[in-house]
Amino acid sequence: MEAPKISHFLLLCAICPNFVVLLSAFPCFAFTSFVFGDSLVDAGNNDYIFTLSKADSPPYGIDFKPSGGQPTGRFTNGRTISDIIGQALGAKSFPPPYLAPNTRANSVLKGINYASGASGILDETGVLFIGRVPLREQVNNFEESRYDMVKIMGENKTKEFLKKAIFSVTIGSNDVLNYFQPTIPFFGDDKVSPSMFQDFMVSNLTIQLKRLHELGARKFVVVGVGPIGCIPFIRAIHLLPSGQCFAEVNELIQGYNTKLNGVLDQINQELGPEAIFVYANSFDIFTKIIVNYHQYGFANANGPCCGGYFPPFVCFKSRDASRSSALCDDRSKYVFWDAYHPTEAANMIIAEGLLDGDKSISSPINIRELYNYNS
Repeated sequence: MEAPKISHFLLLCAICPNFVVLLSAFPCFAFTSFVFGDSLVDAGNNDYIFTLSKADSPPYGIDFKPSGGQPTGRFTNGRTISDIIGQALGAKSFPPPYLAPNTRANSVLKGINYASGASGILDETGVLFIGRVPLREQVNNFEESRYDMVKIMGENKTKEFLKKAIFSVTIGSNDVLNYFQPTIPFFGDDKVSPSMFQDFMVSNLTIQLKRLHELGARKFVVVGVGPIGCIPFIRAIHLLPSGQCFAEVNELIQGYNTKLNGVLDQINQELGPEAIFVYANSFDIFTKIIVNYHQYGFANANGPCCGGYFPPFVCFKSRDASRSSALCDDRSKYVFWDAYHPTEAANMIIAEGLLDGDKSISSPINIRELYNYNS
């Protein structure tokens, strides 16, 4: 990998005259985040690989103001949860996708997004989509980024920089979806029990969290899996009536989330207070939105805004209007953007809960408190 060119440093000096001071204290950029995960937080990495999991065509991004409504690779109509949280904590721009050609030059100031649609905790997850970047490889990519940082700042300043950054990990949904789809080679008819599968997910995720800690991460947000049994895709393929979720899927998820939360408590006891792992309870927040959607201002919590109610659920816009997928009139009134992902309106409610929620939502502290946390 090439180190950033001299021109990039001249640009940094123009943005922030005290560049030498920036290397030690980073006063010009108060918030930095490194984002890992799946399509819920992918900011465009899948645009740069050969994959069936892409969000690079309209109407994806139709409400994303920085791009003028053009697709950015985000799997929603606007901002992701990590985008919204970053802005709320003072970020002036979004962490660029790691695989974008010019990302490495920006890594010192903005953080980086490593997330990849269709990816999972397990390497085998998402194999039917062909290309994706599993969590293990995402952490490998961060290791490469860290190497670049050390070349620019040196080891000690890199450690200080990473100590202040927030590392968020939002992954596991695709692992669960693949577990319930027996056509996946890894999960055949002889698949392991739900309890063993939960343990397998937690143990593999823990390995990667500890790798990030060894590489210098100190502030973690680990997002539990949401109520996948309620997404339009699952509801449709199981022919569930309006308002009903697939209980078996959600029961497995709740068991996994409970085990994950317990392991994070143990890690906090082992590594605290110099490191802190926040468990983000997205399951309960999103479930409340779905059950009480009218109270949150939504008109529809069952079907997707884009892609229709029946397979193949493809959300796209063609020049030929007769071949475009159905698109709802008011995106702010829908909980789901497509068959799998929330709208920006739903993401905003989830982000607000994770930012300022009590211990039932974010524990042991919420994300705003994590941002201000100093070990």
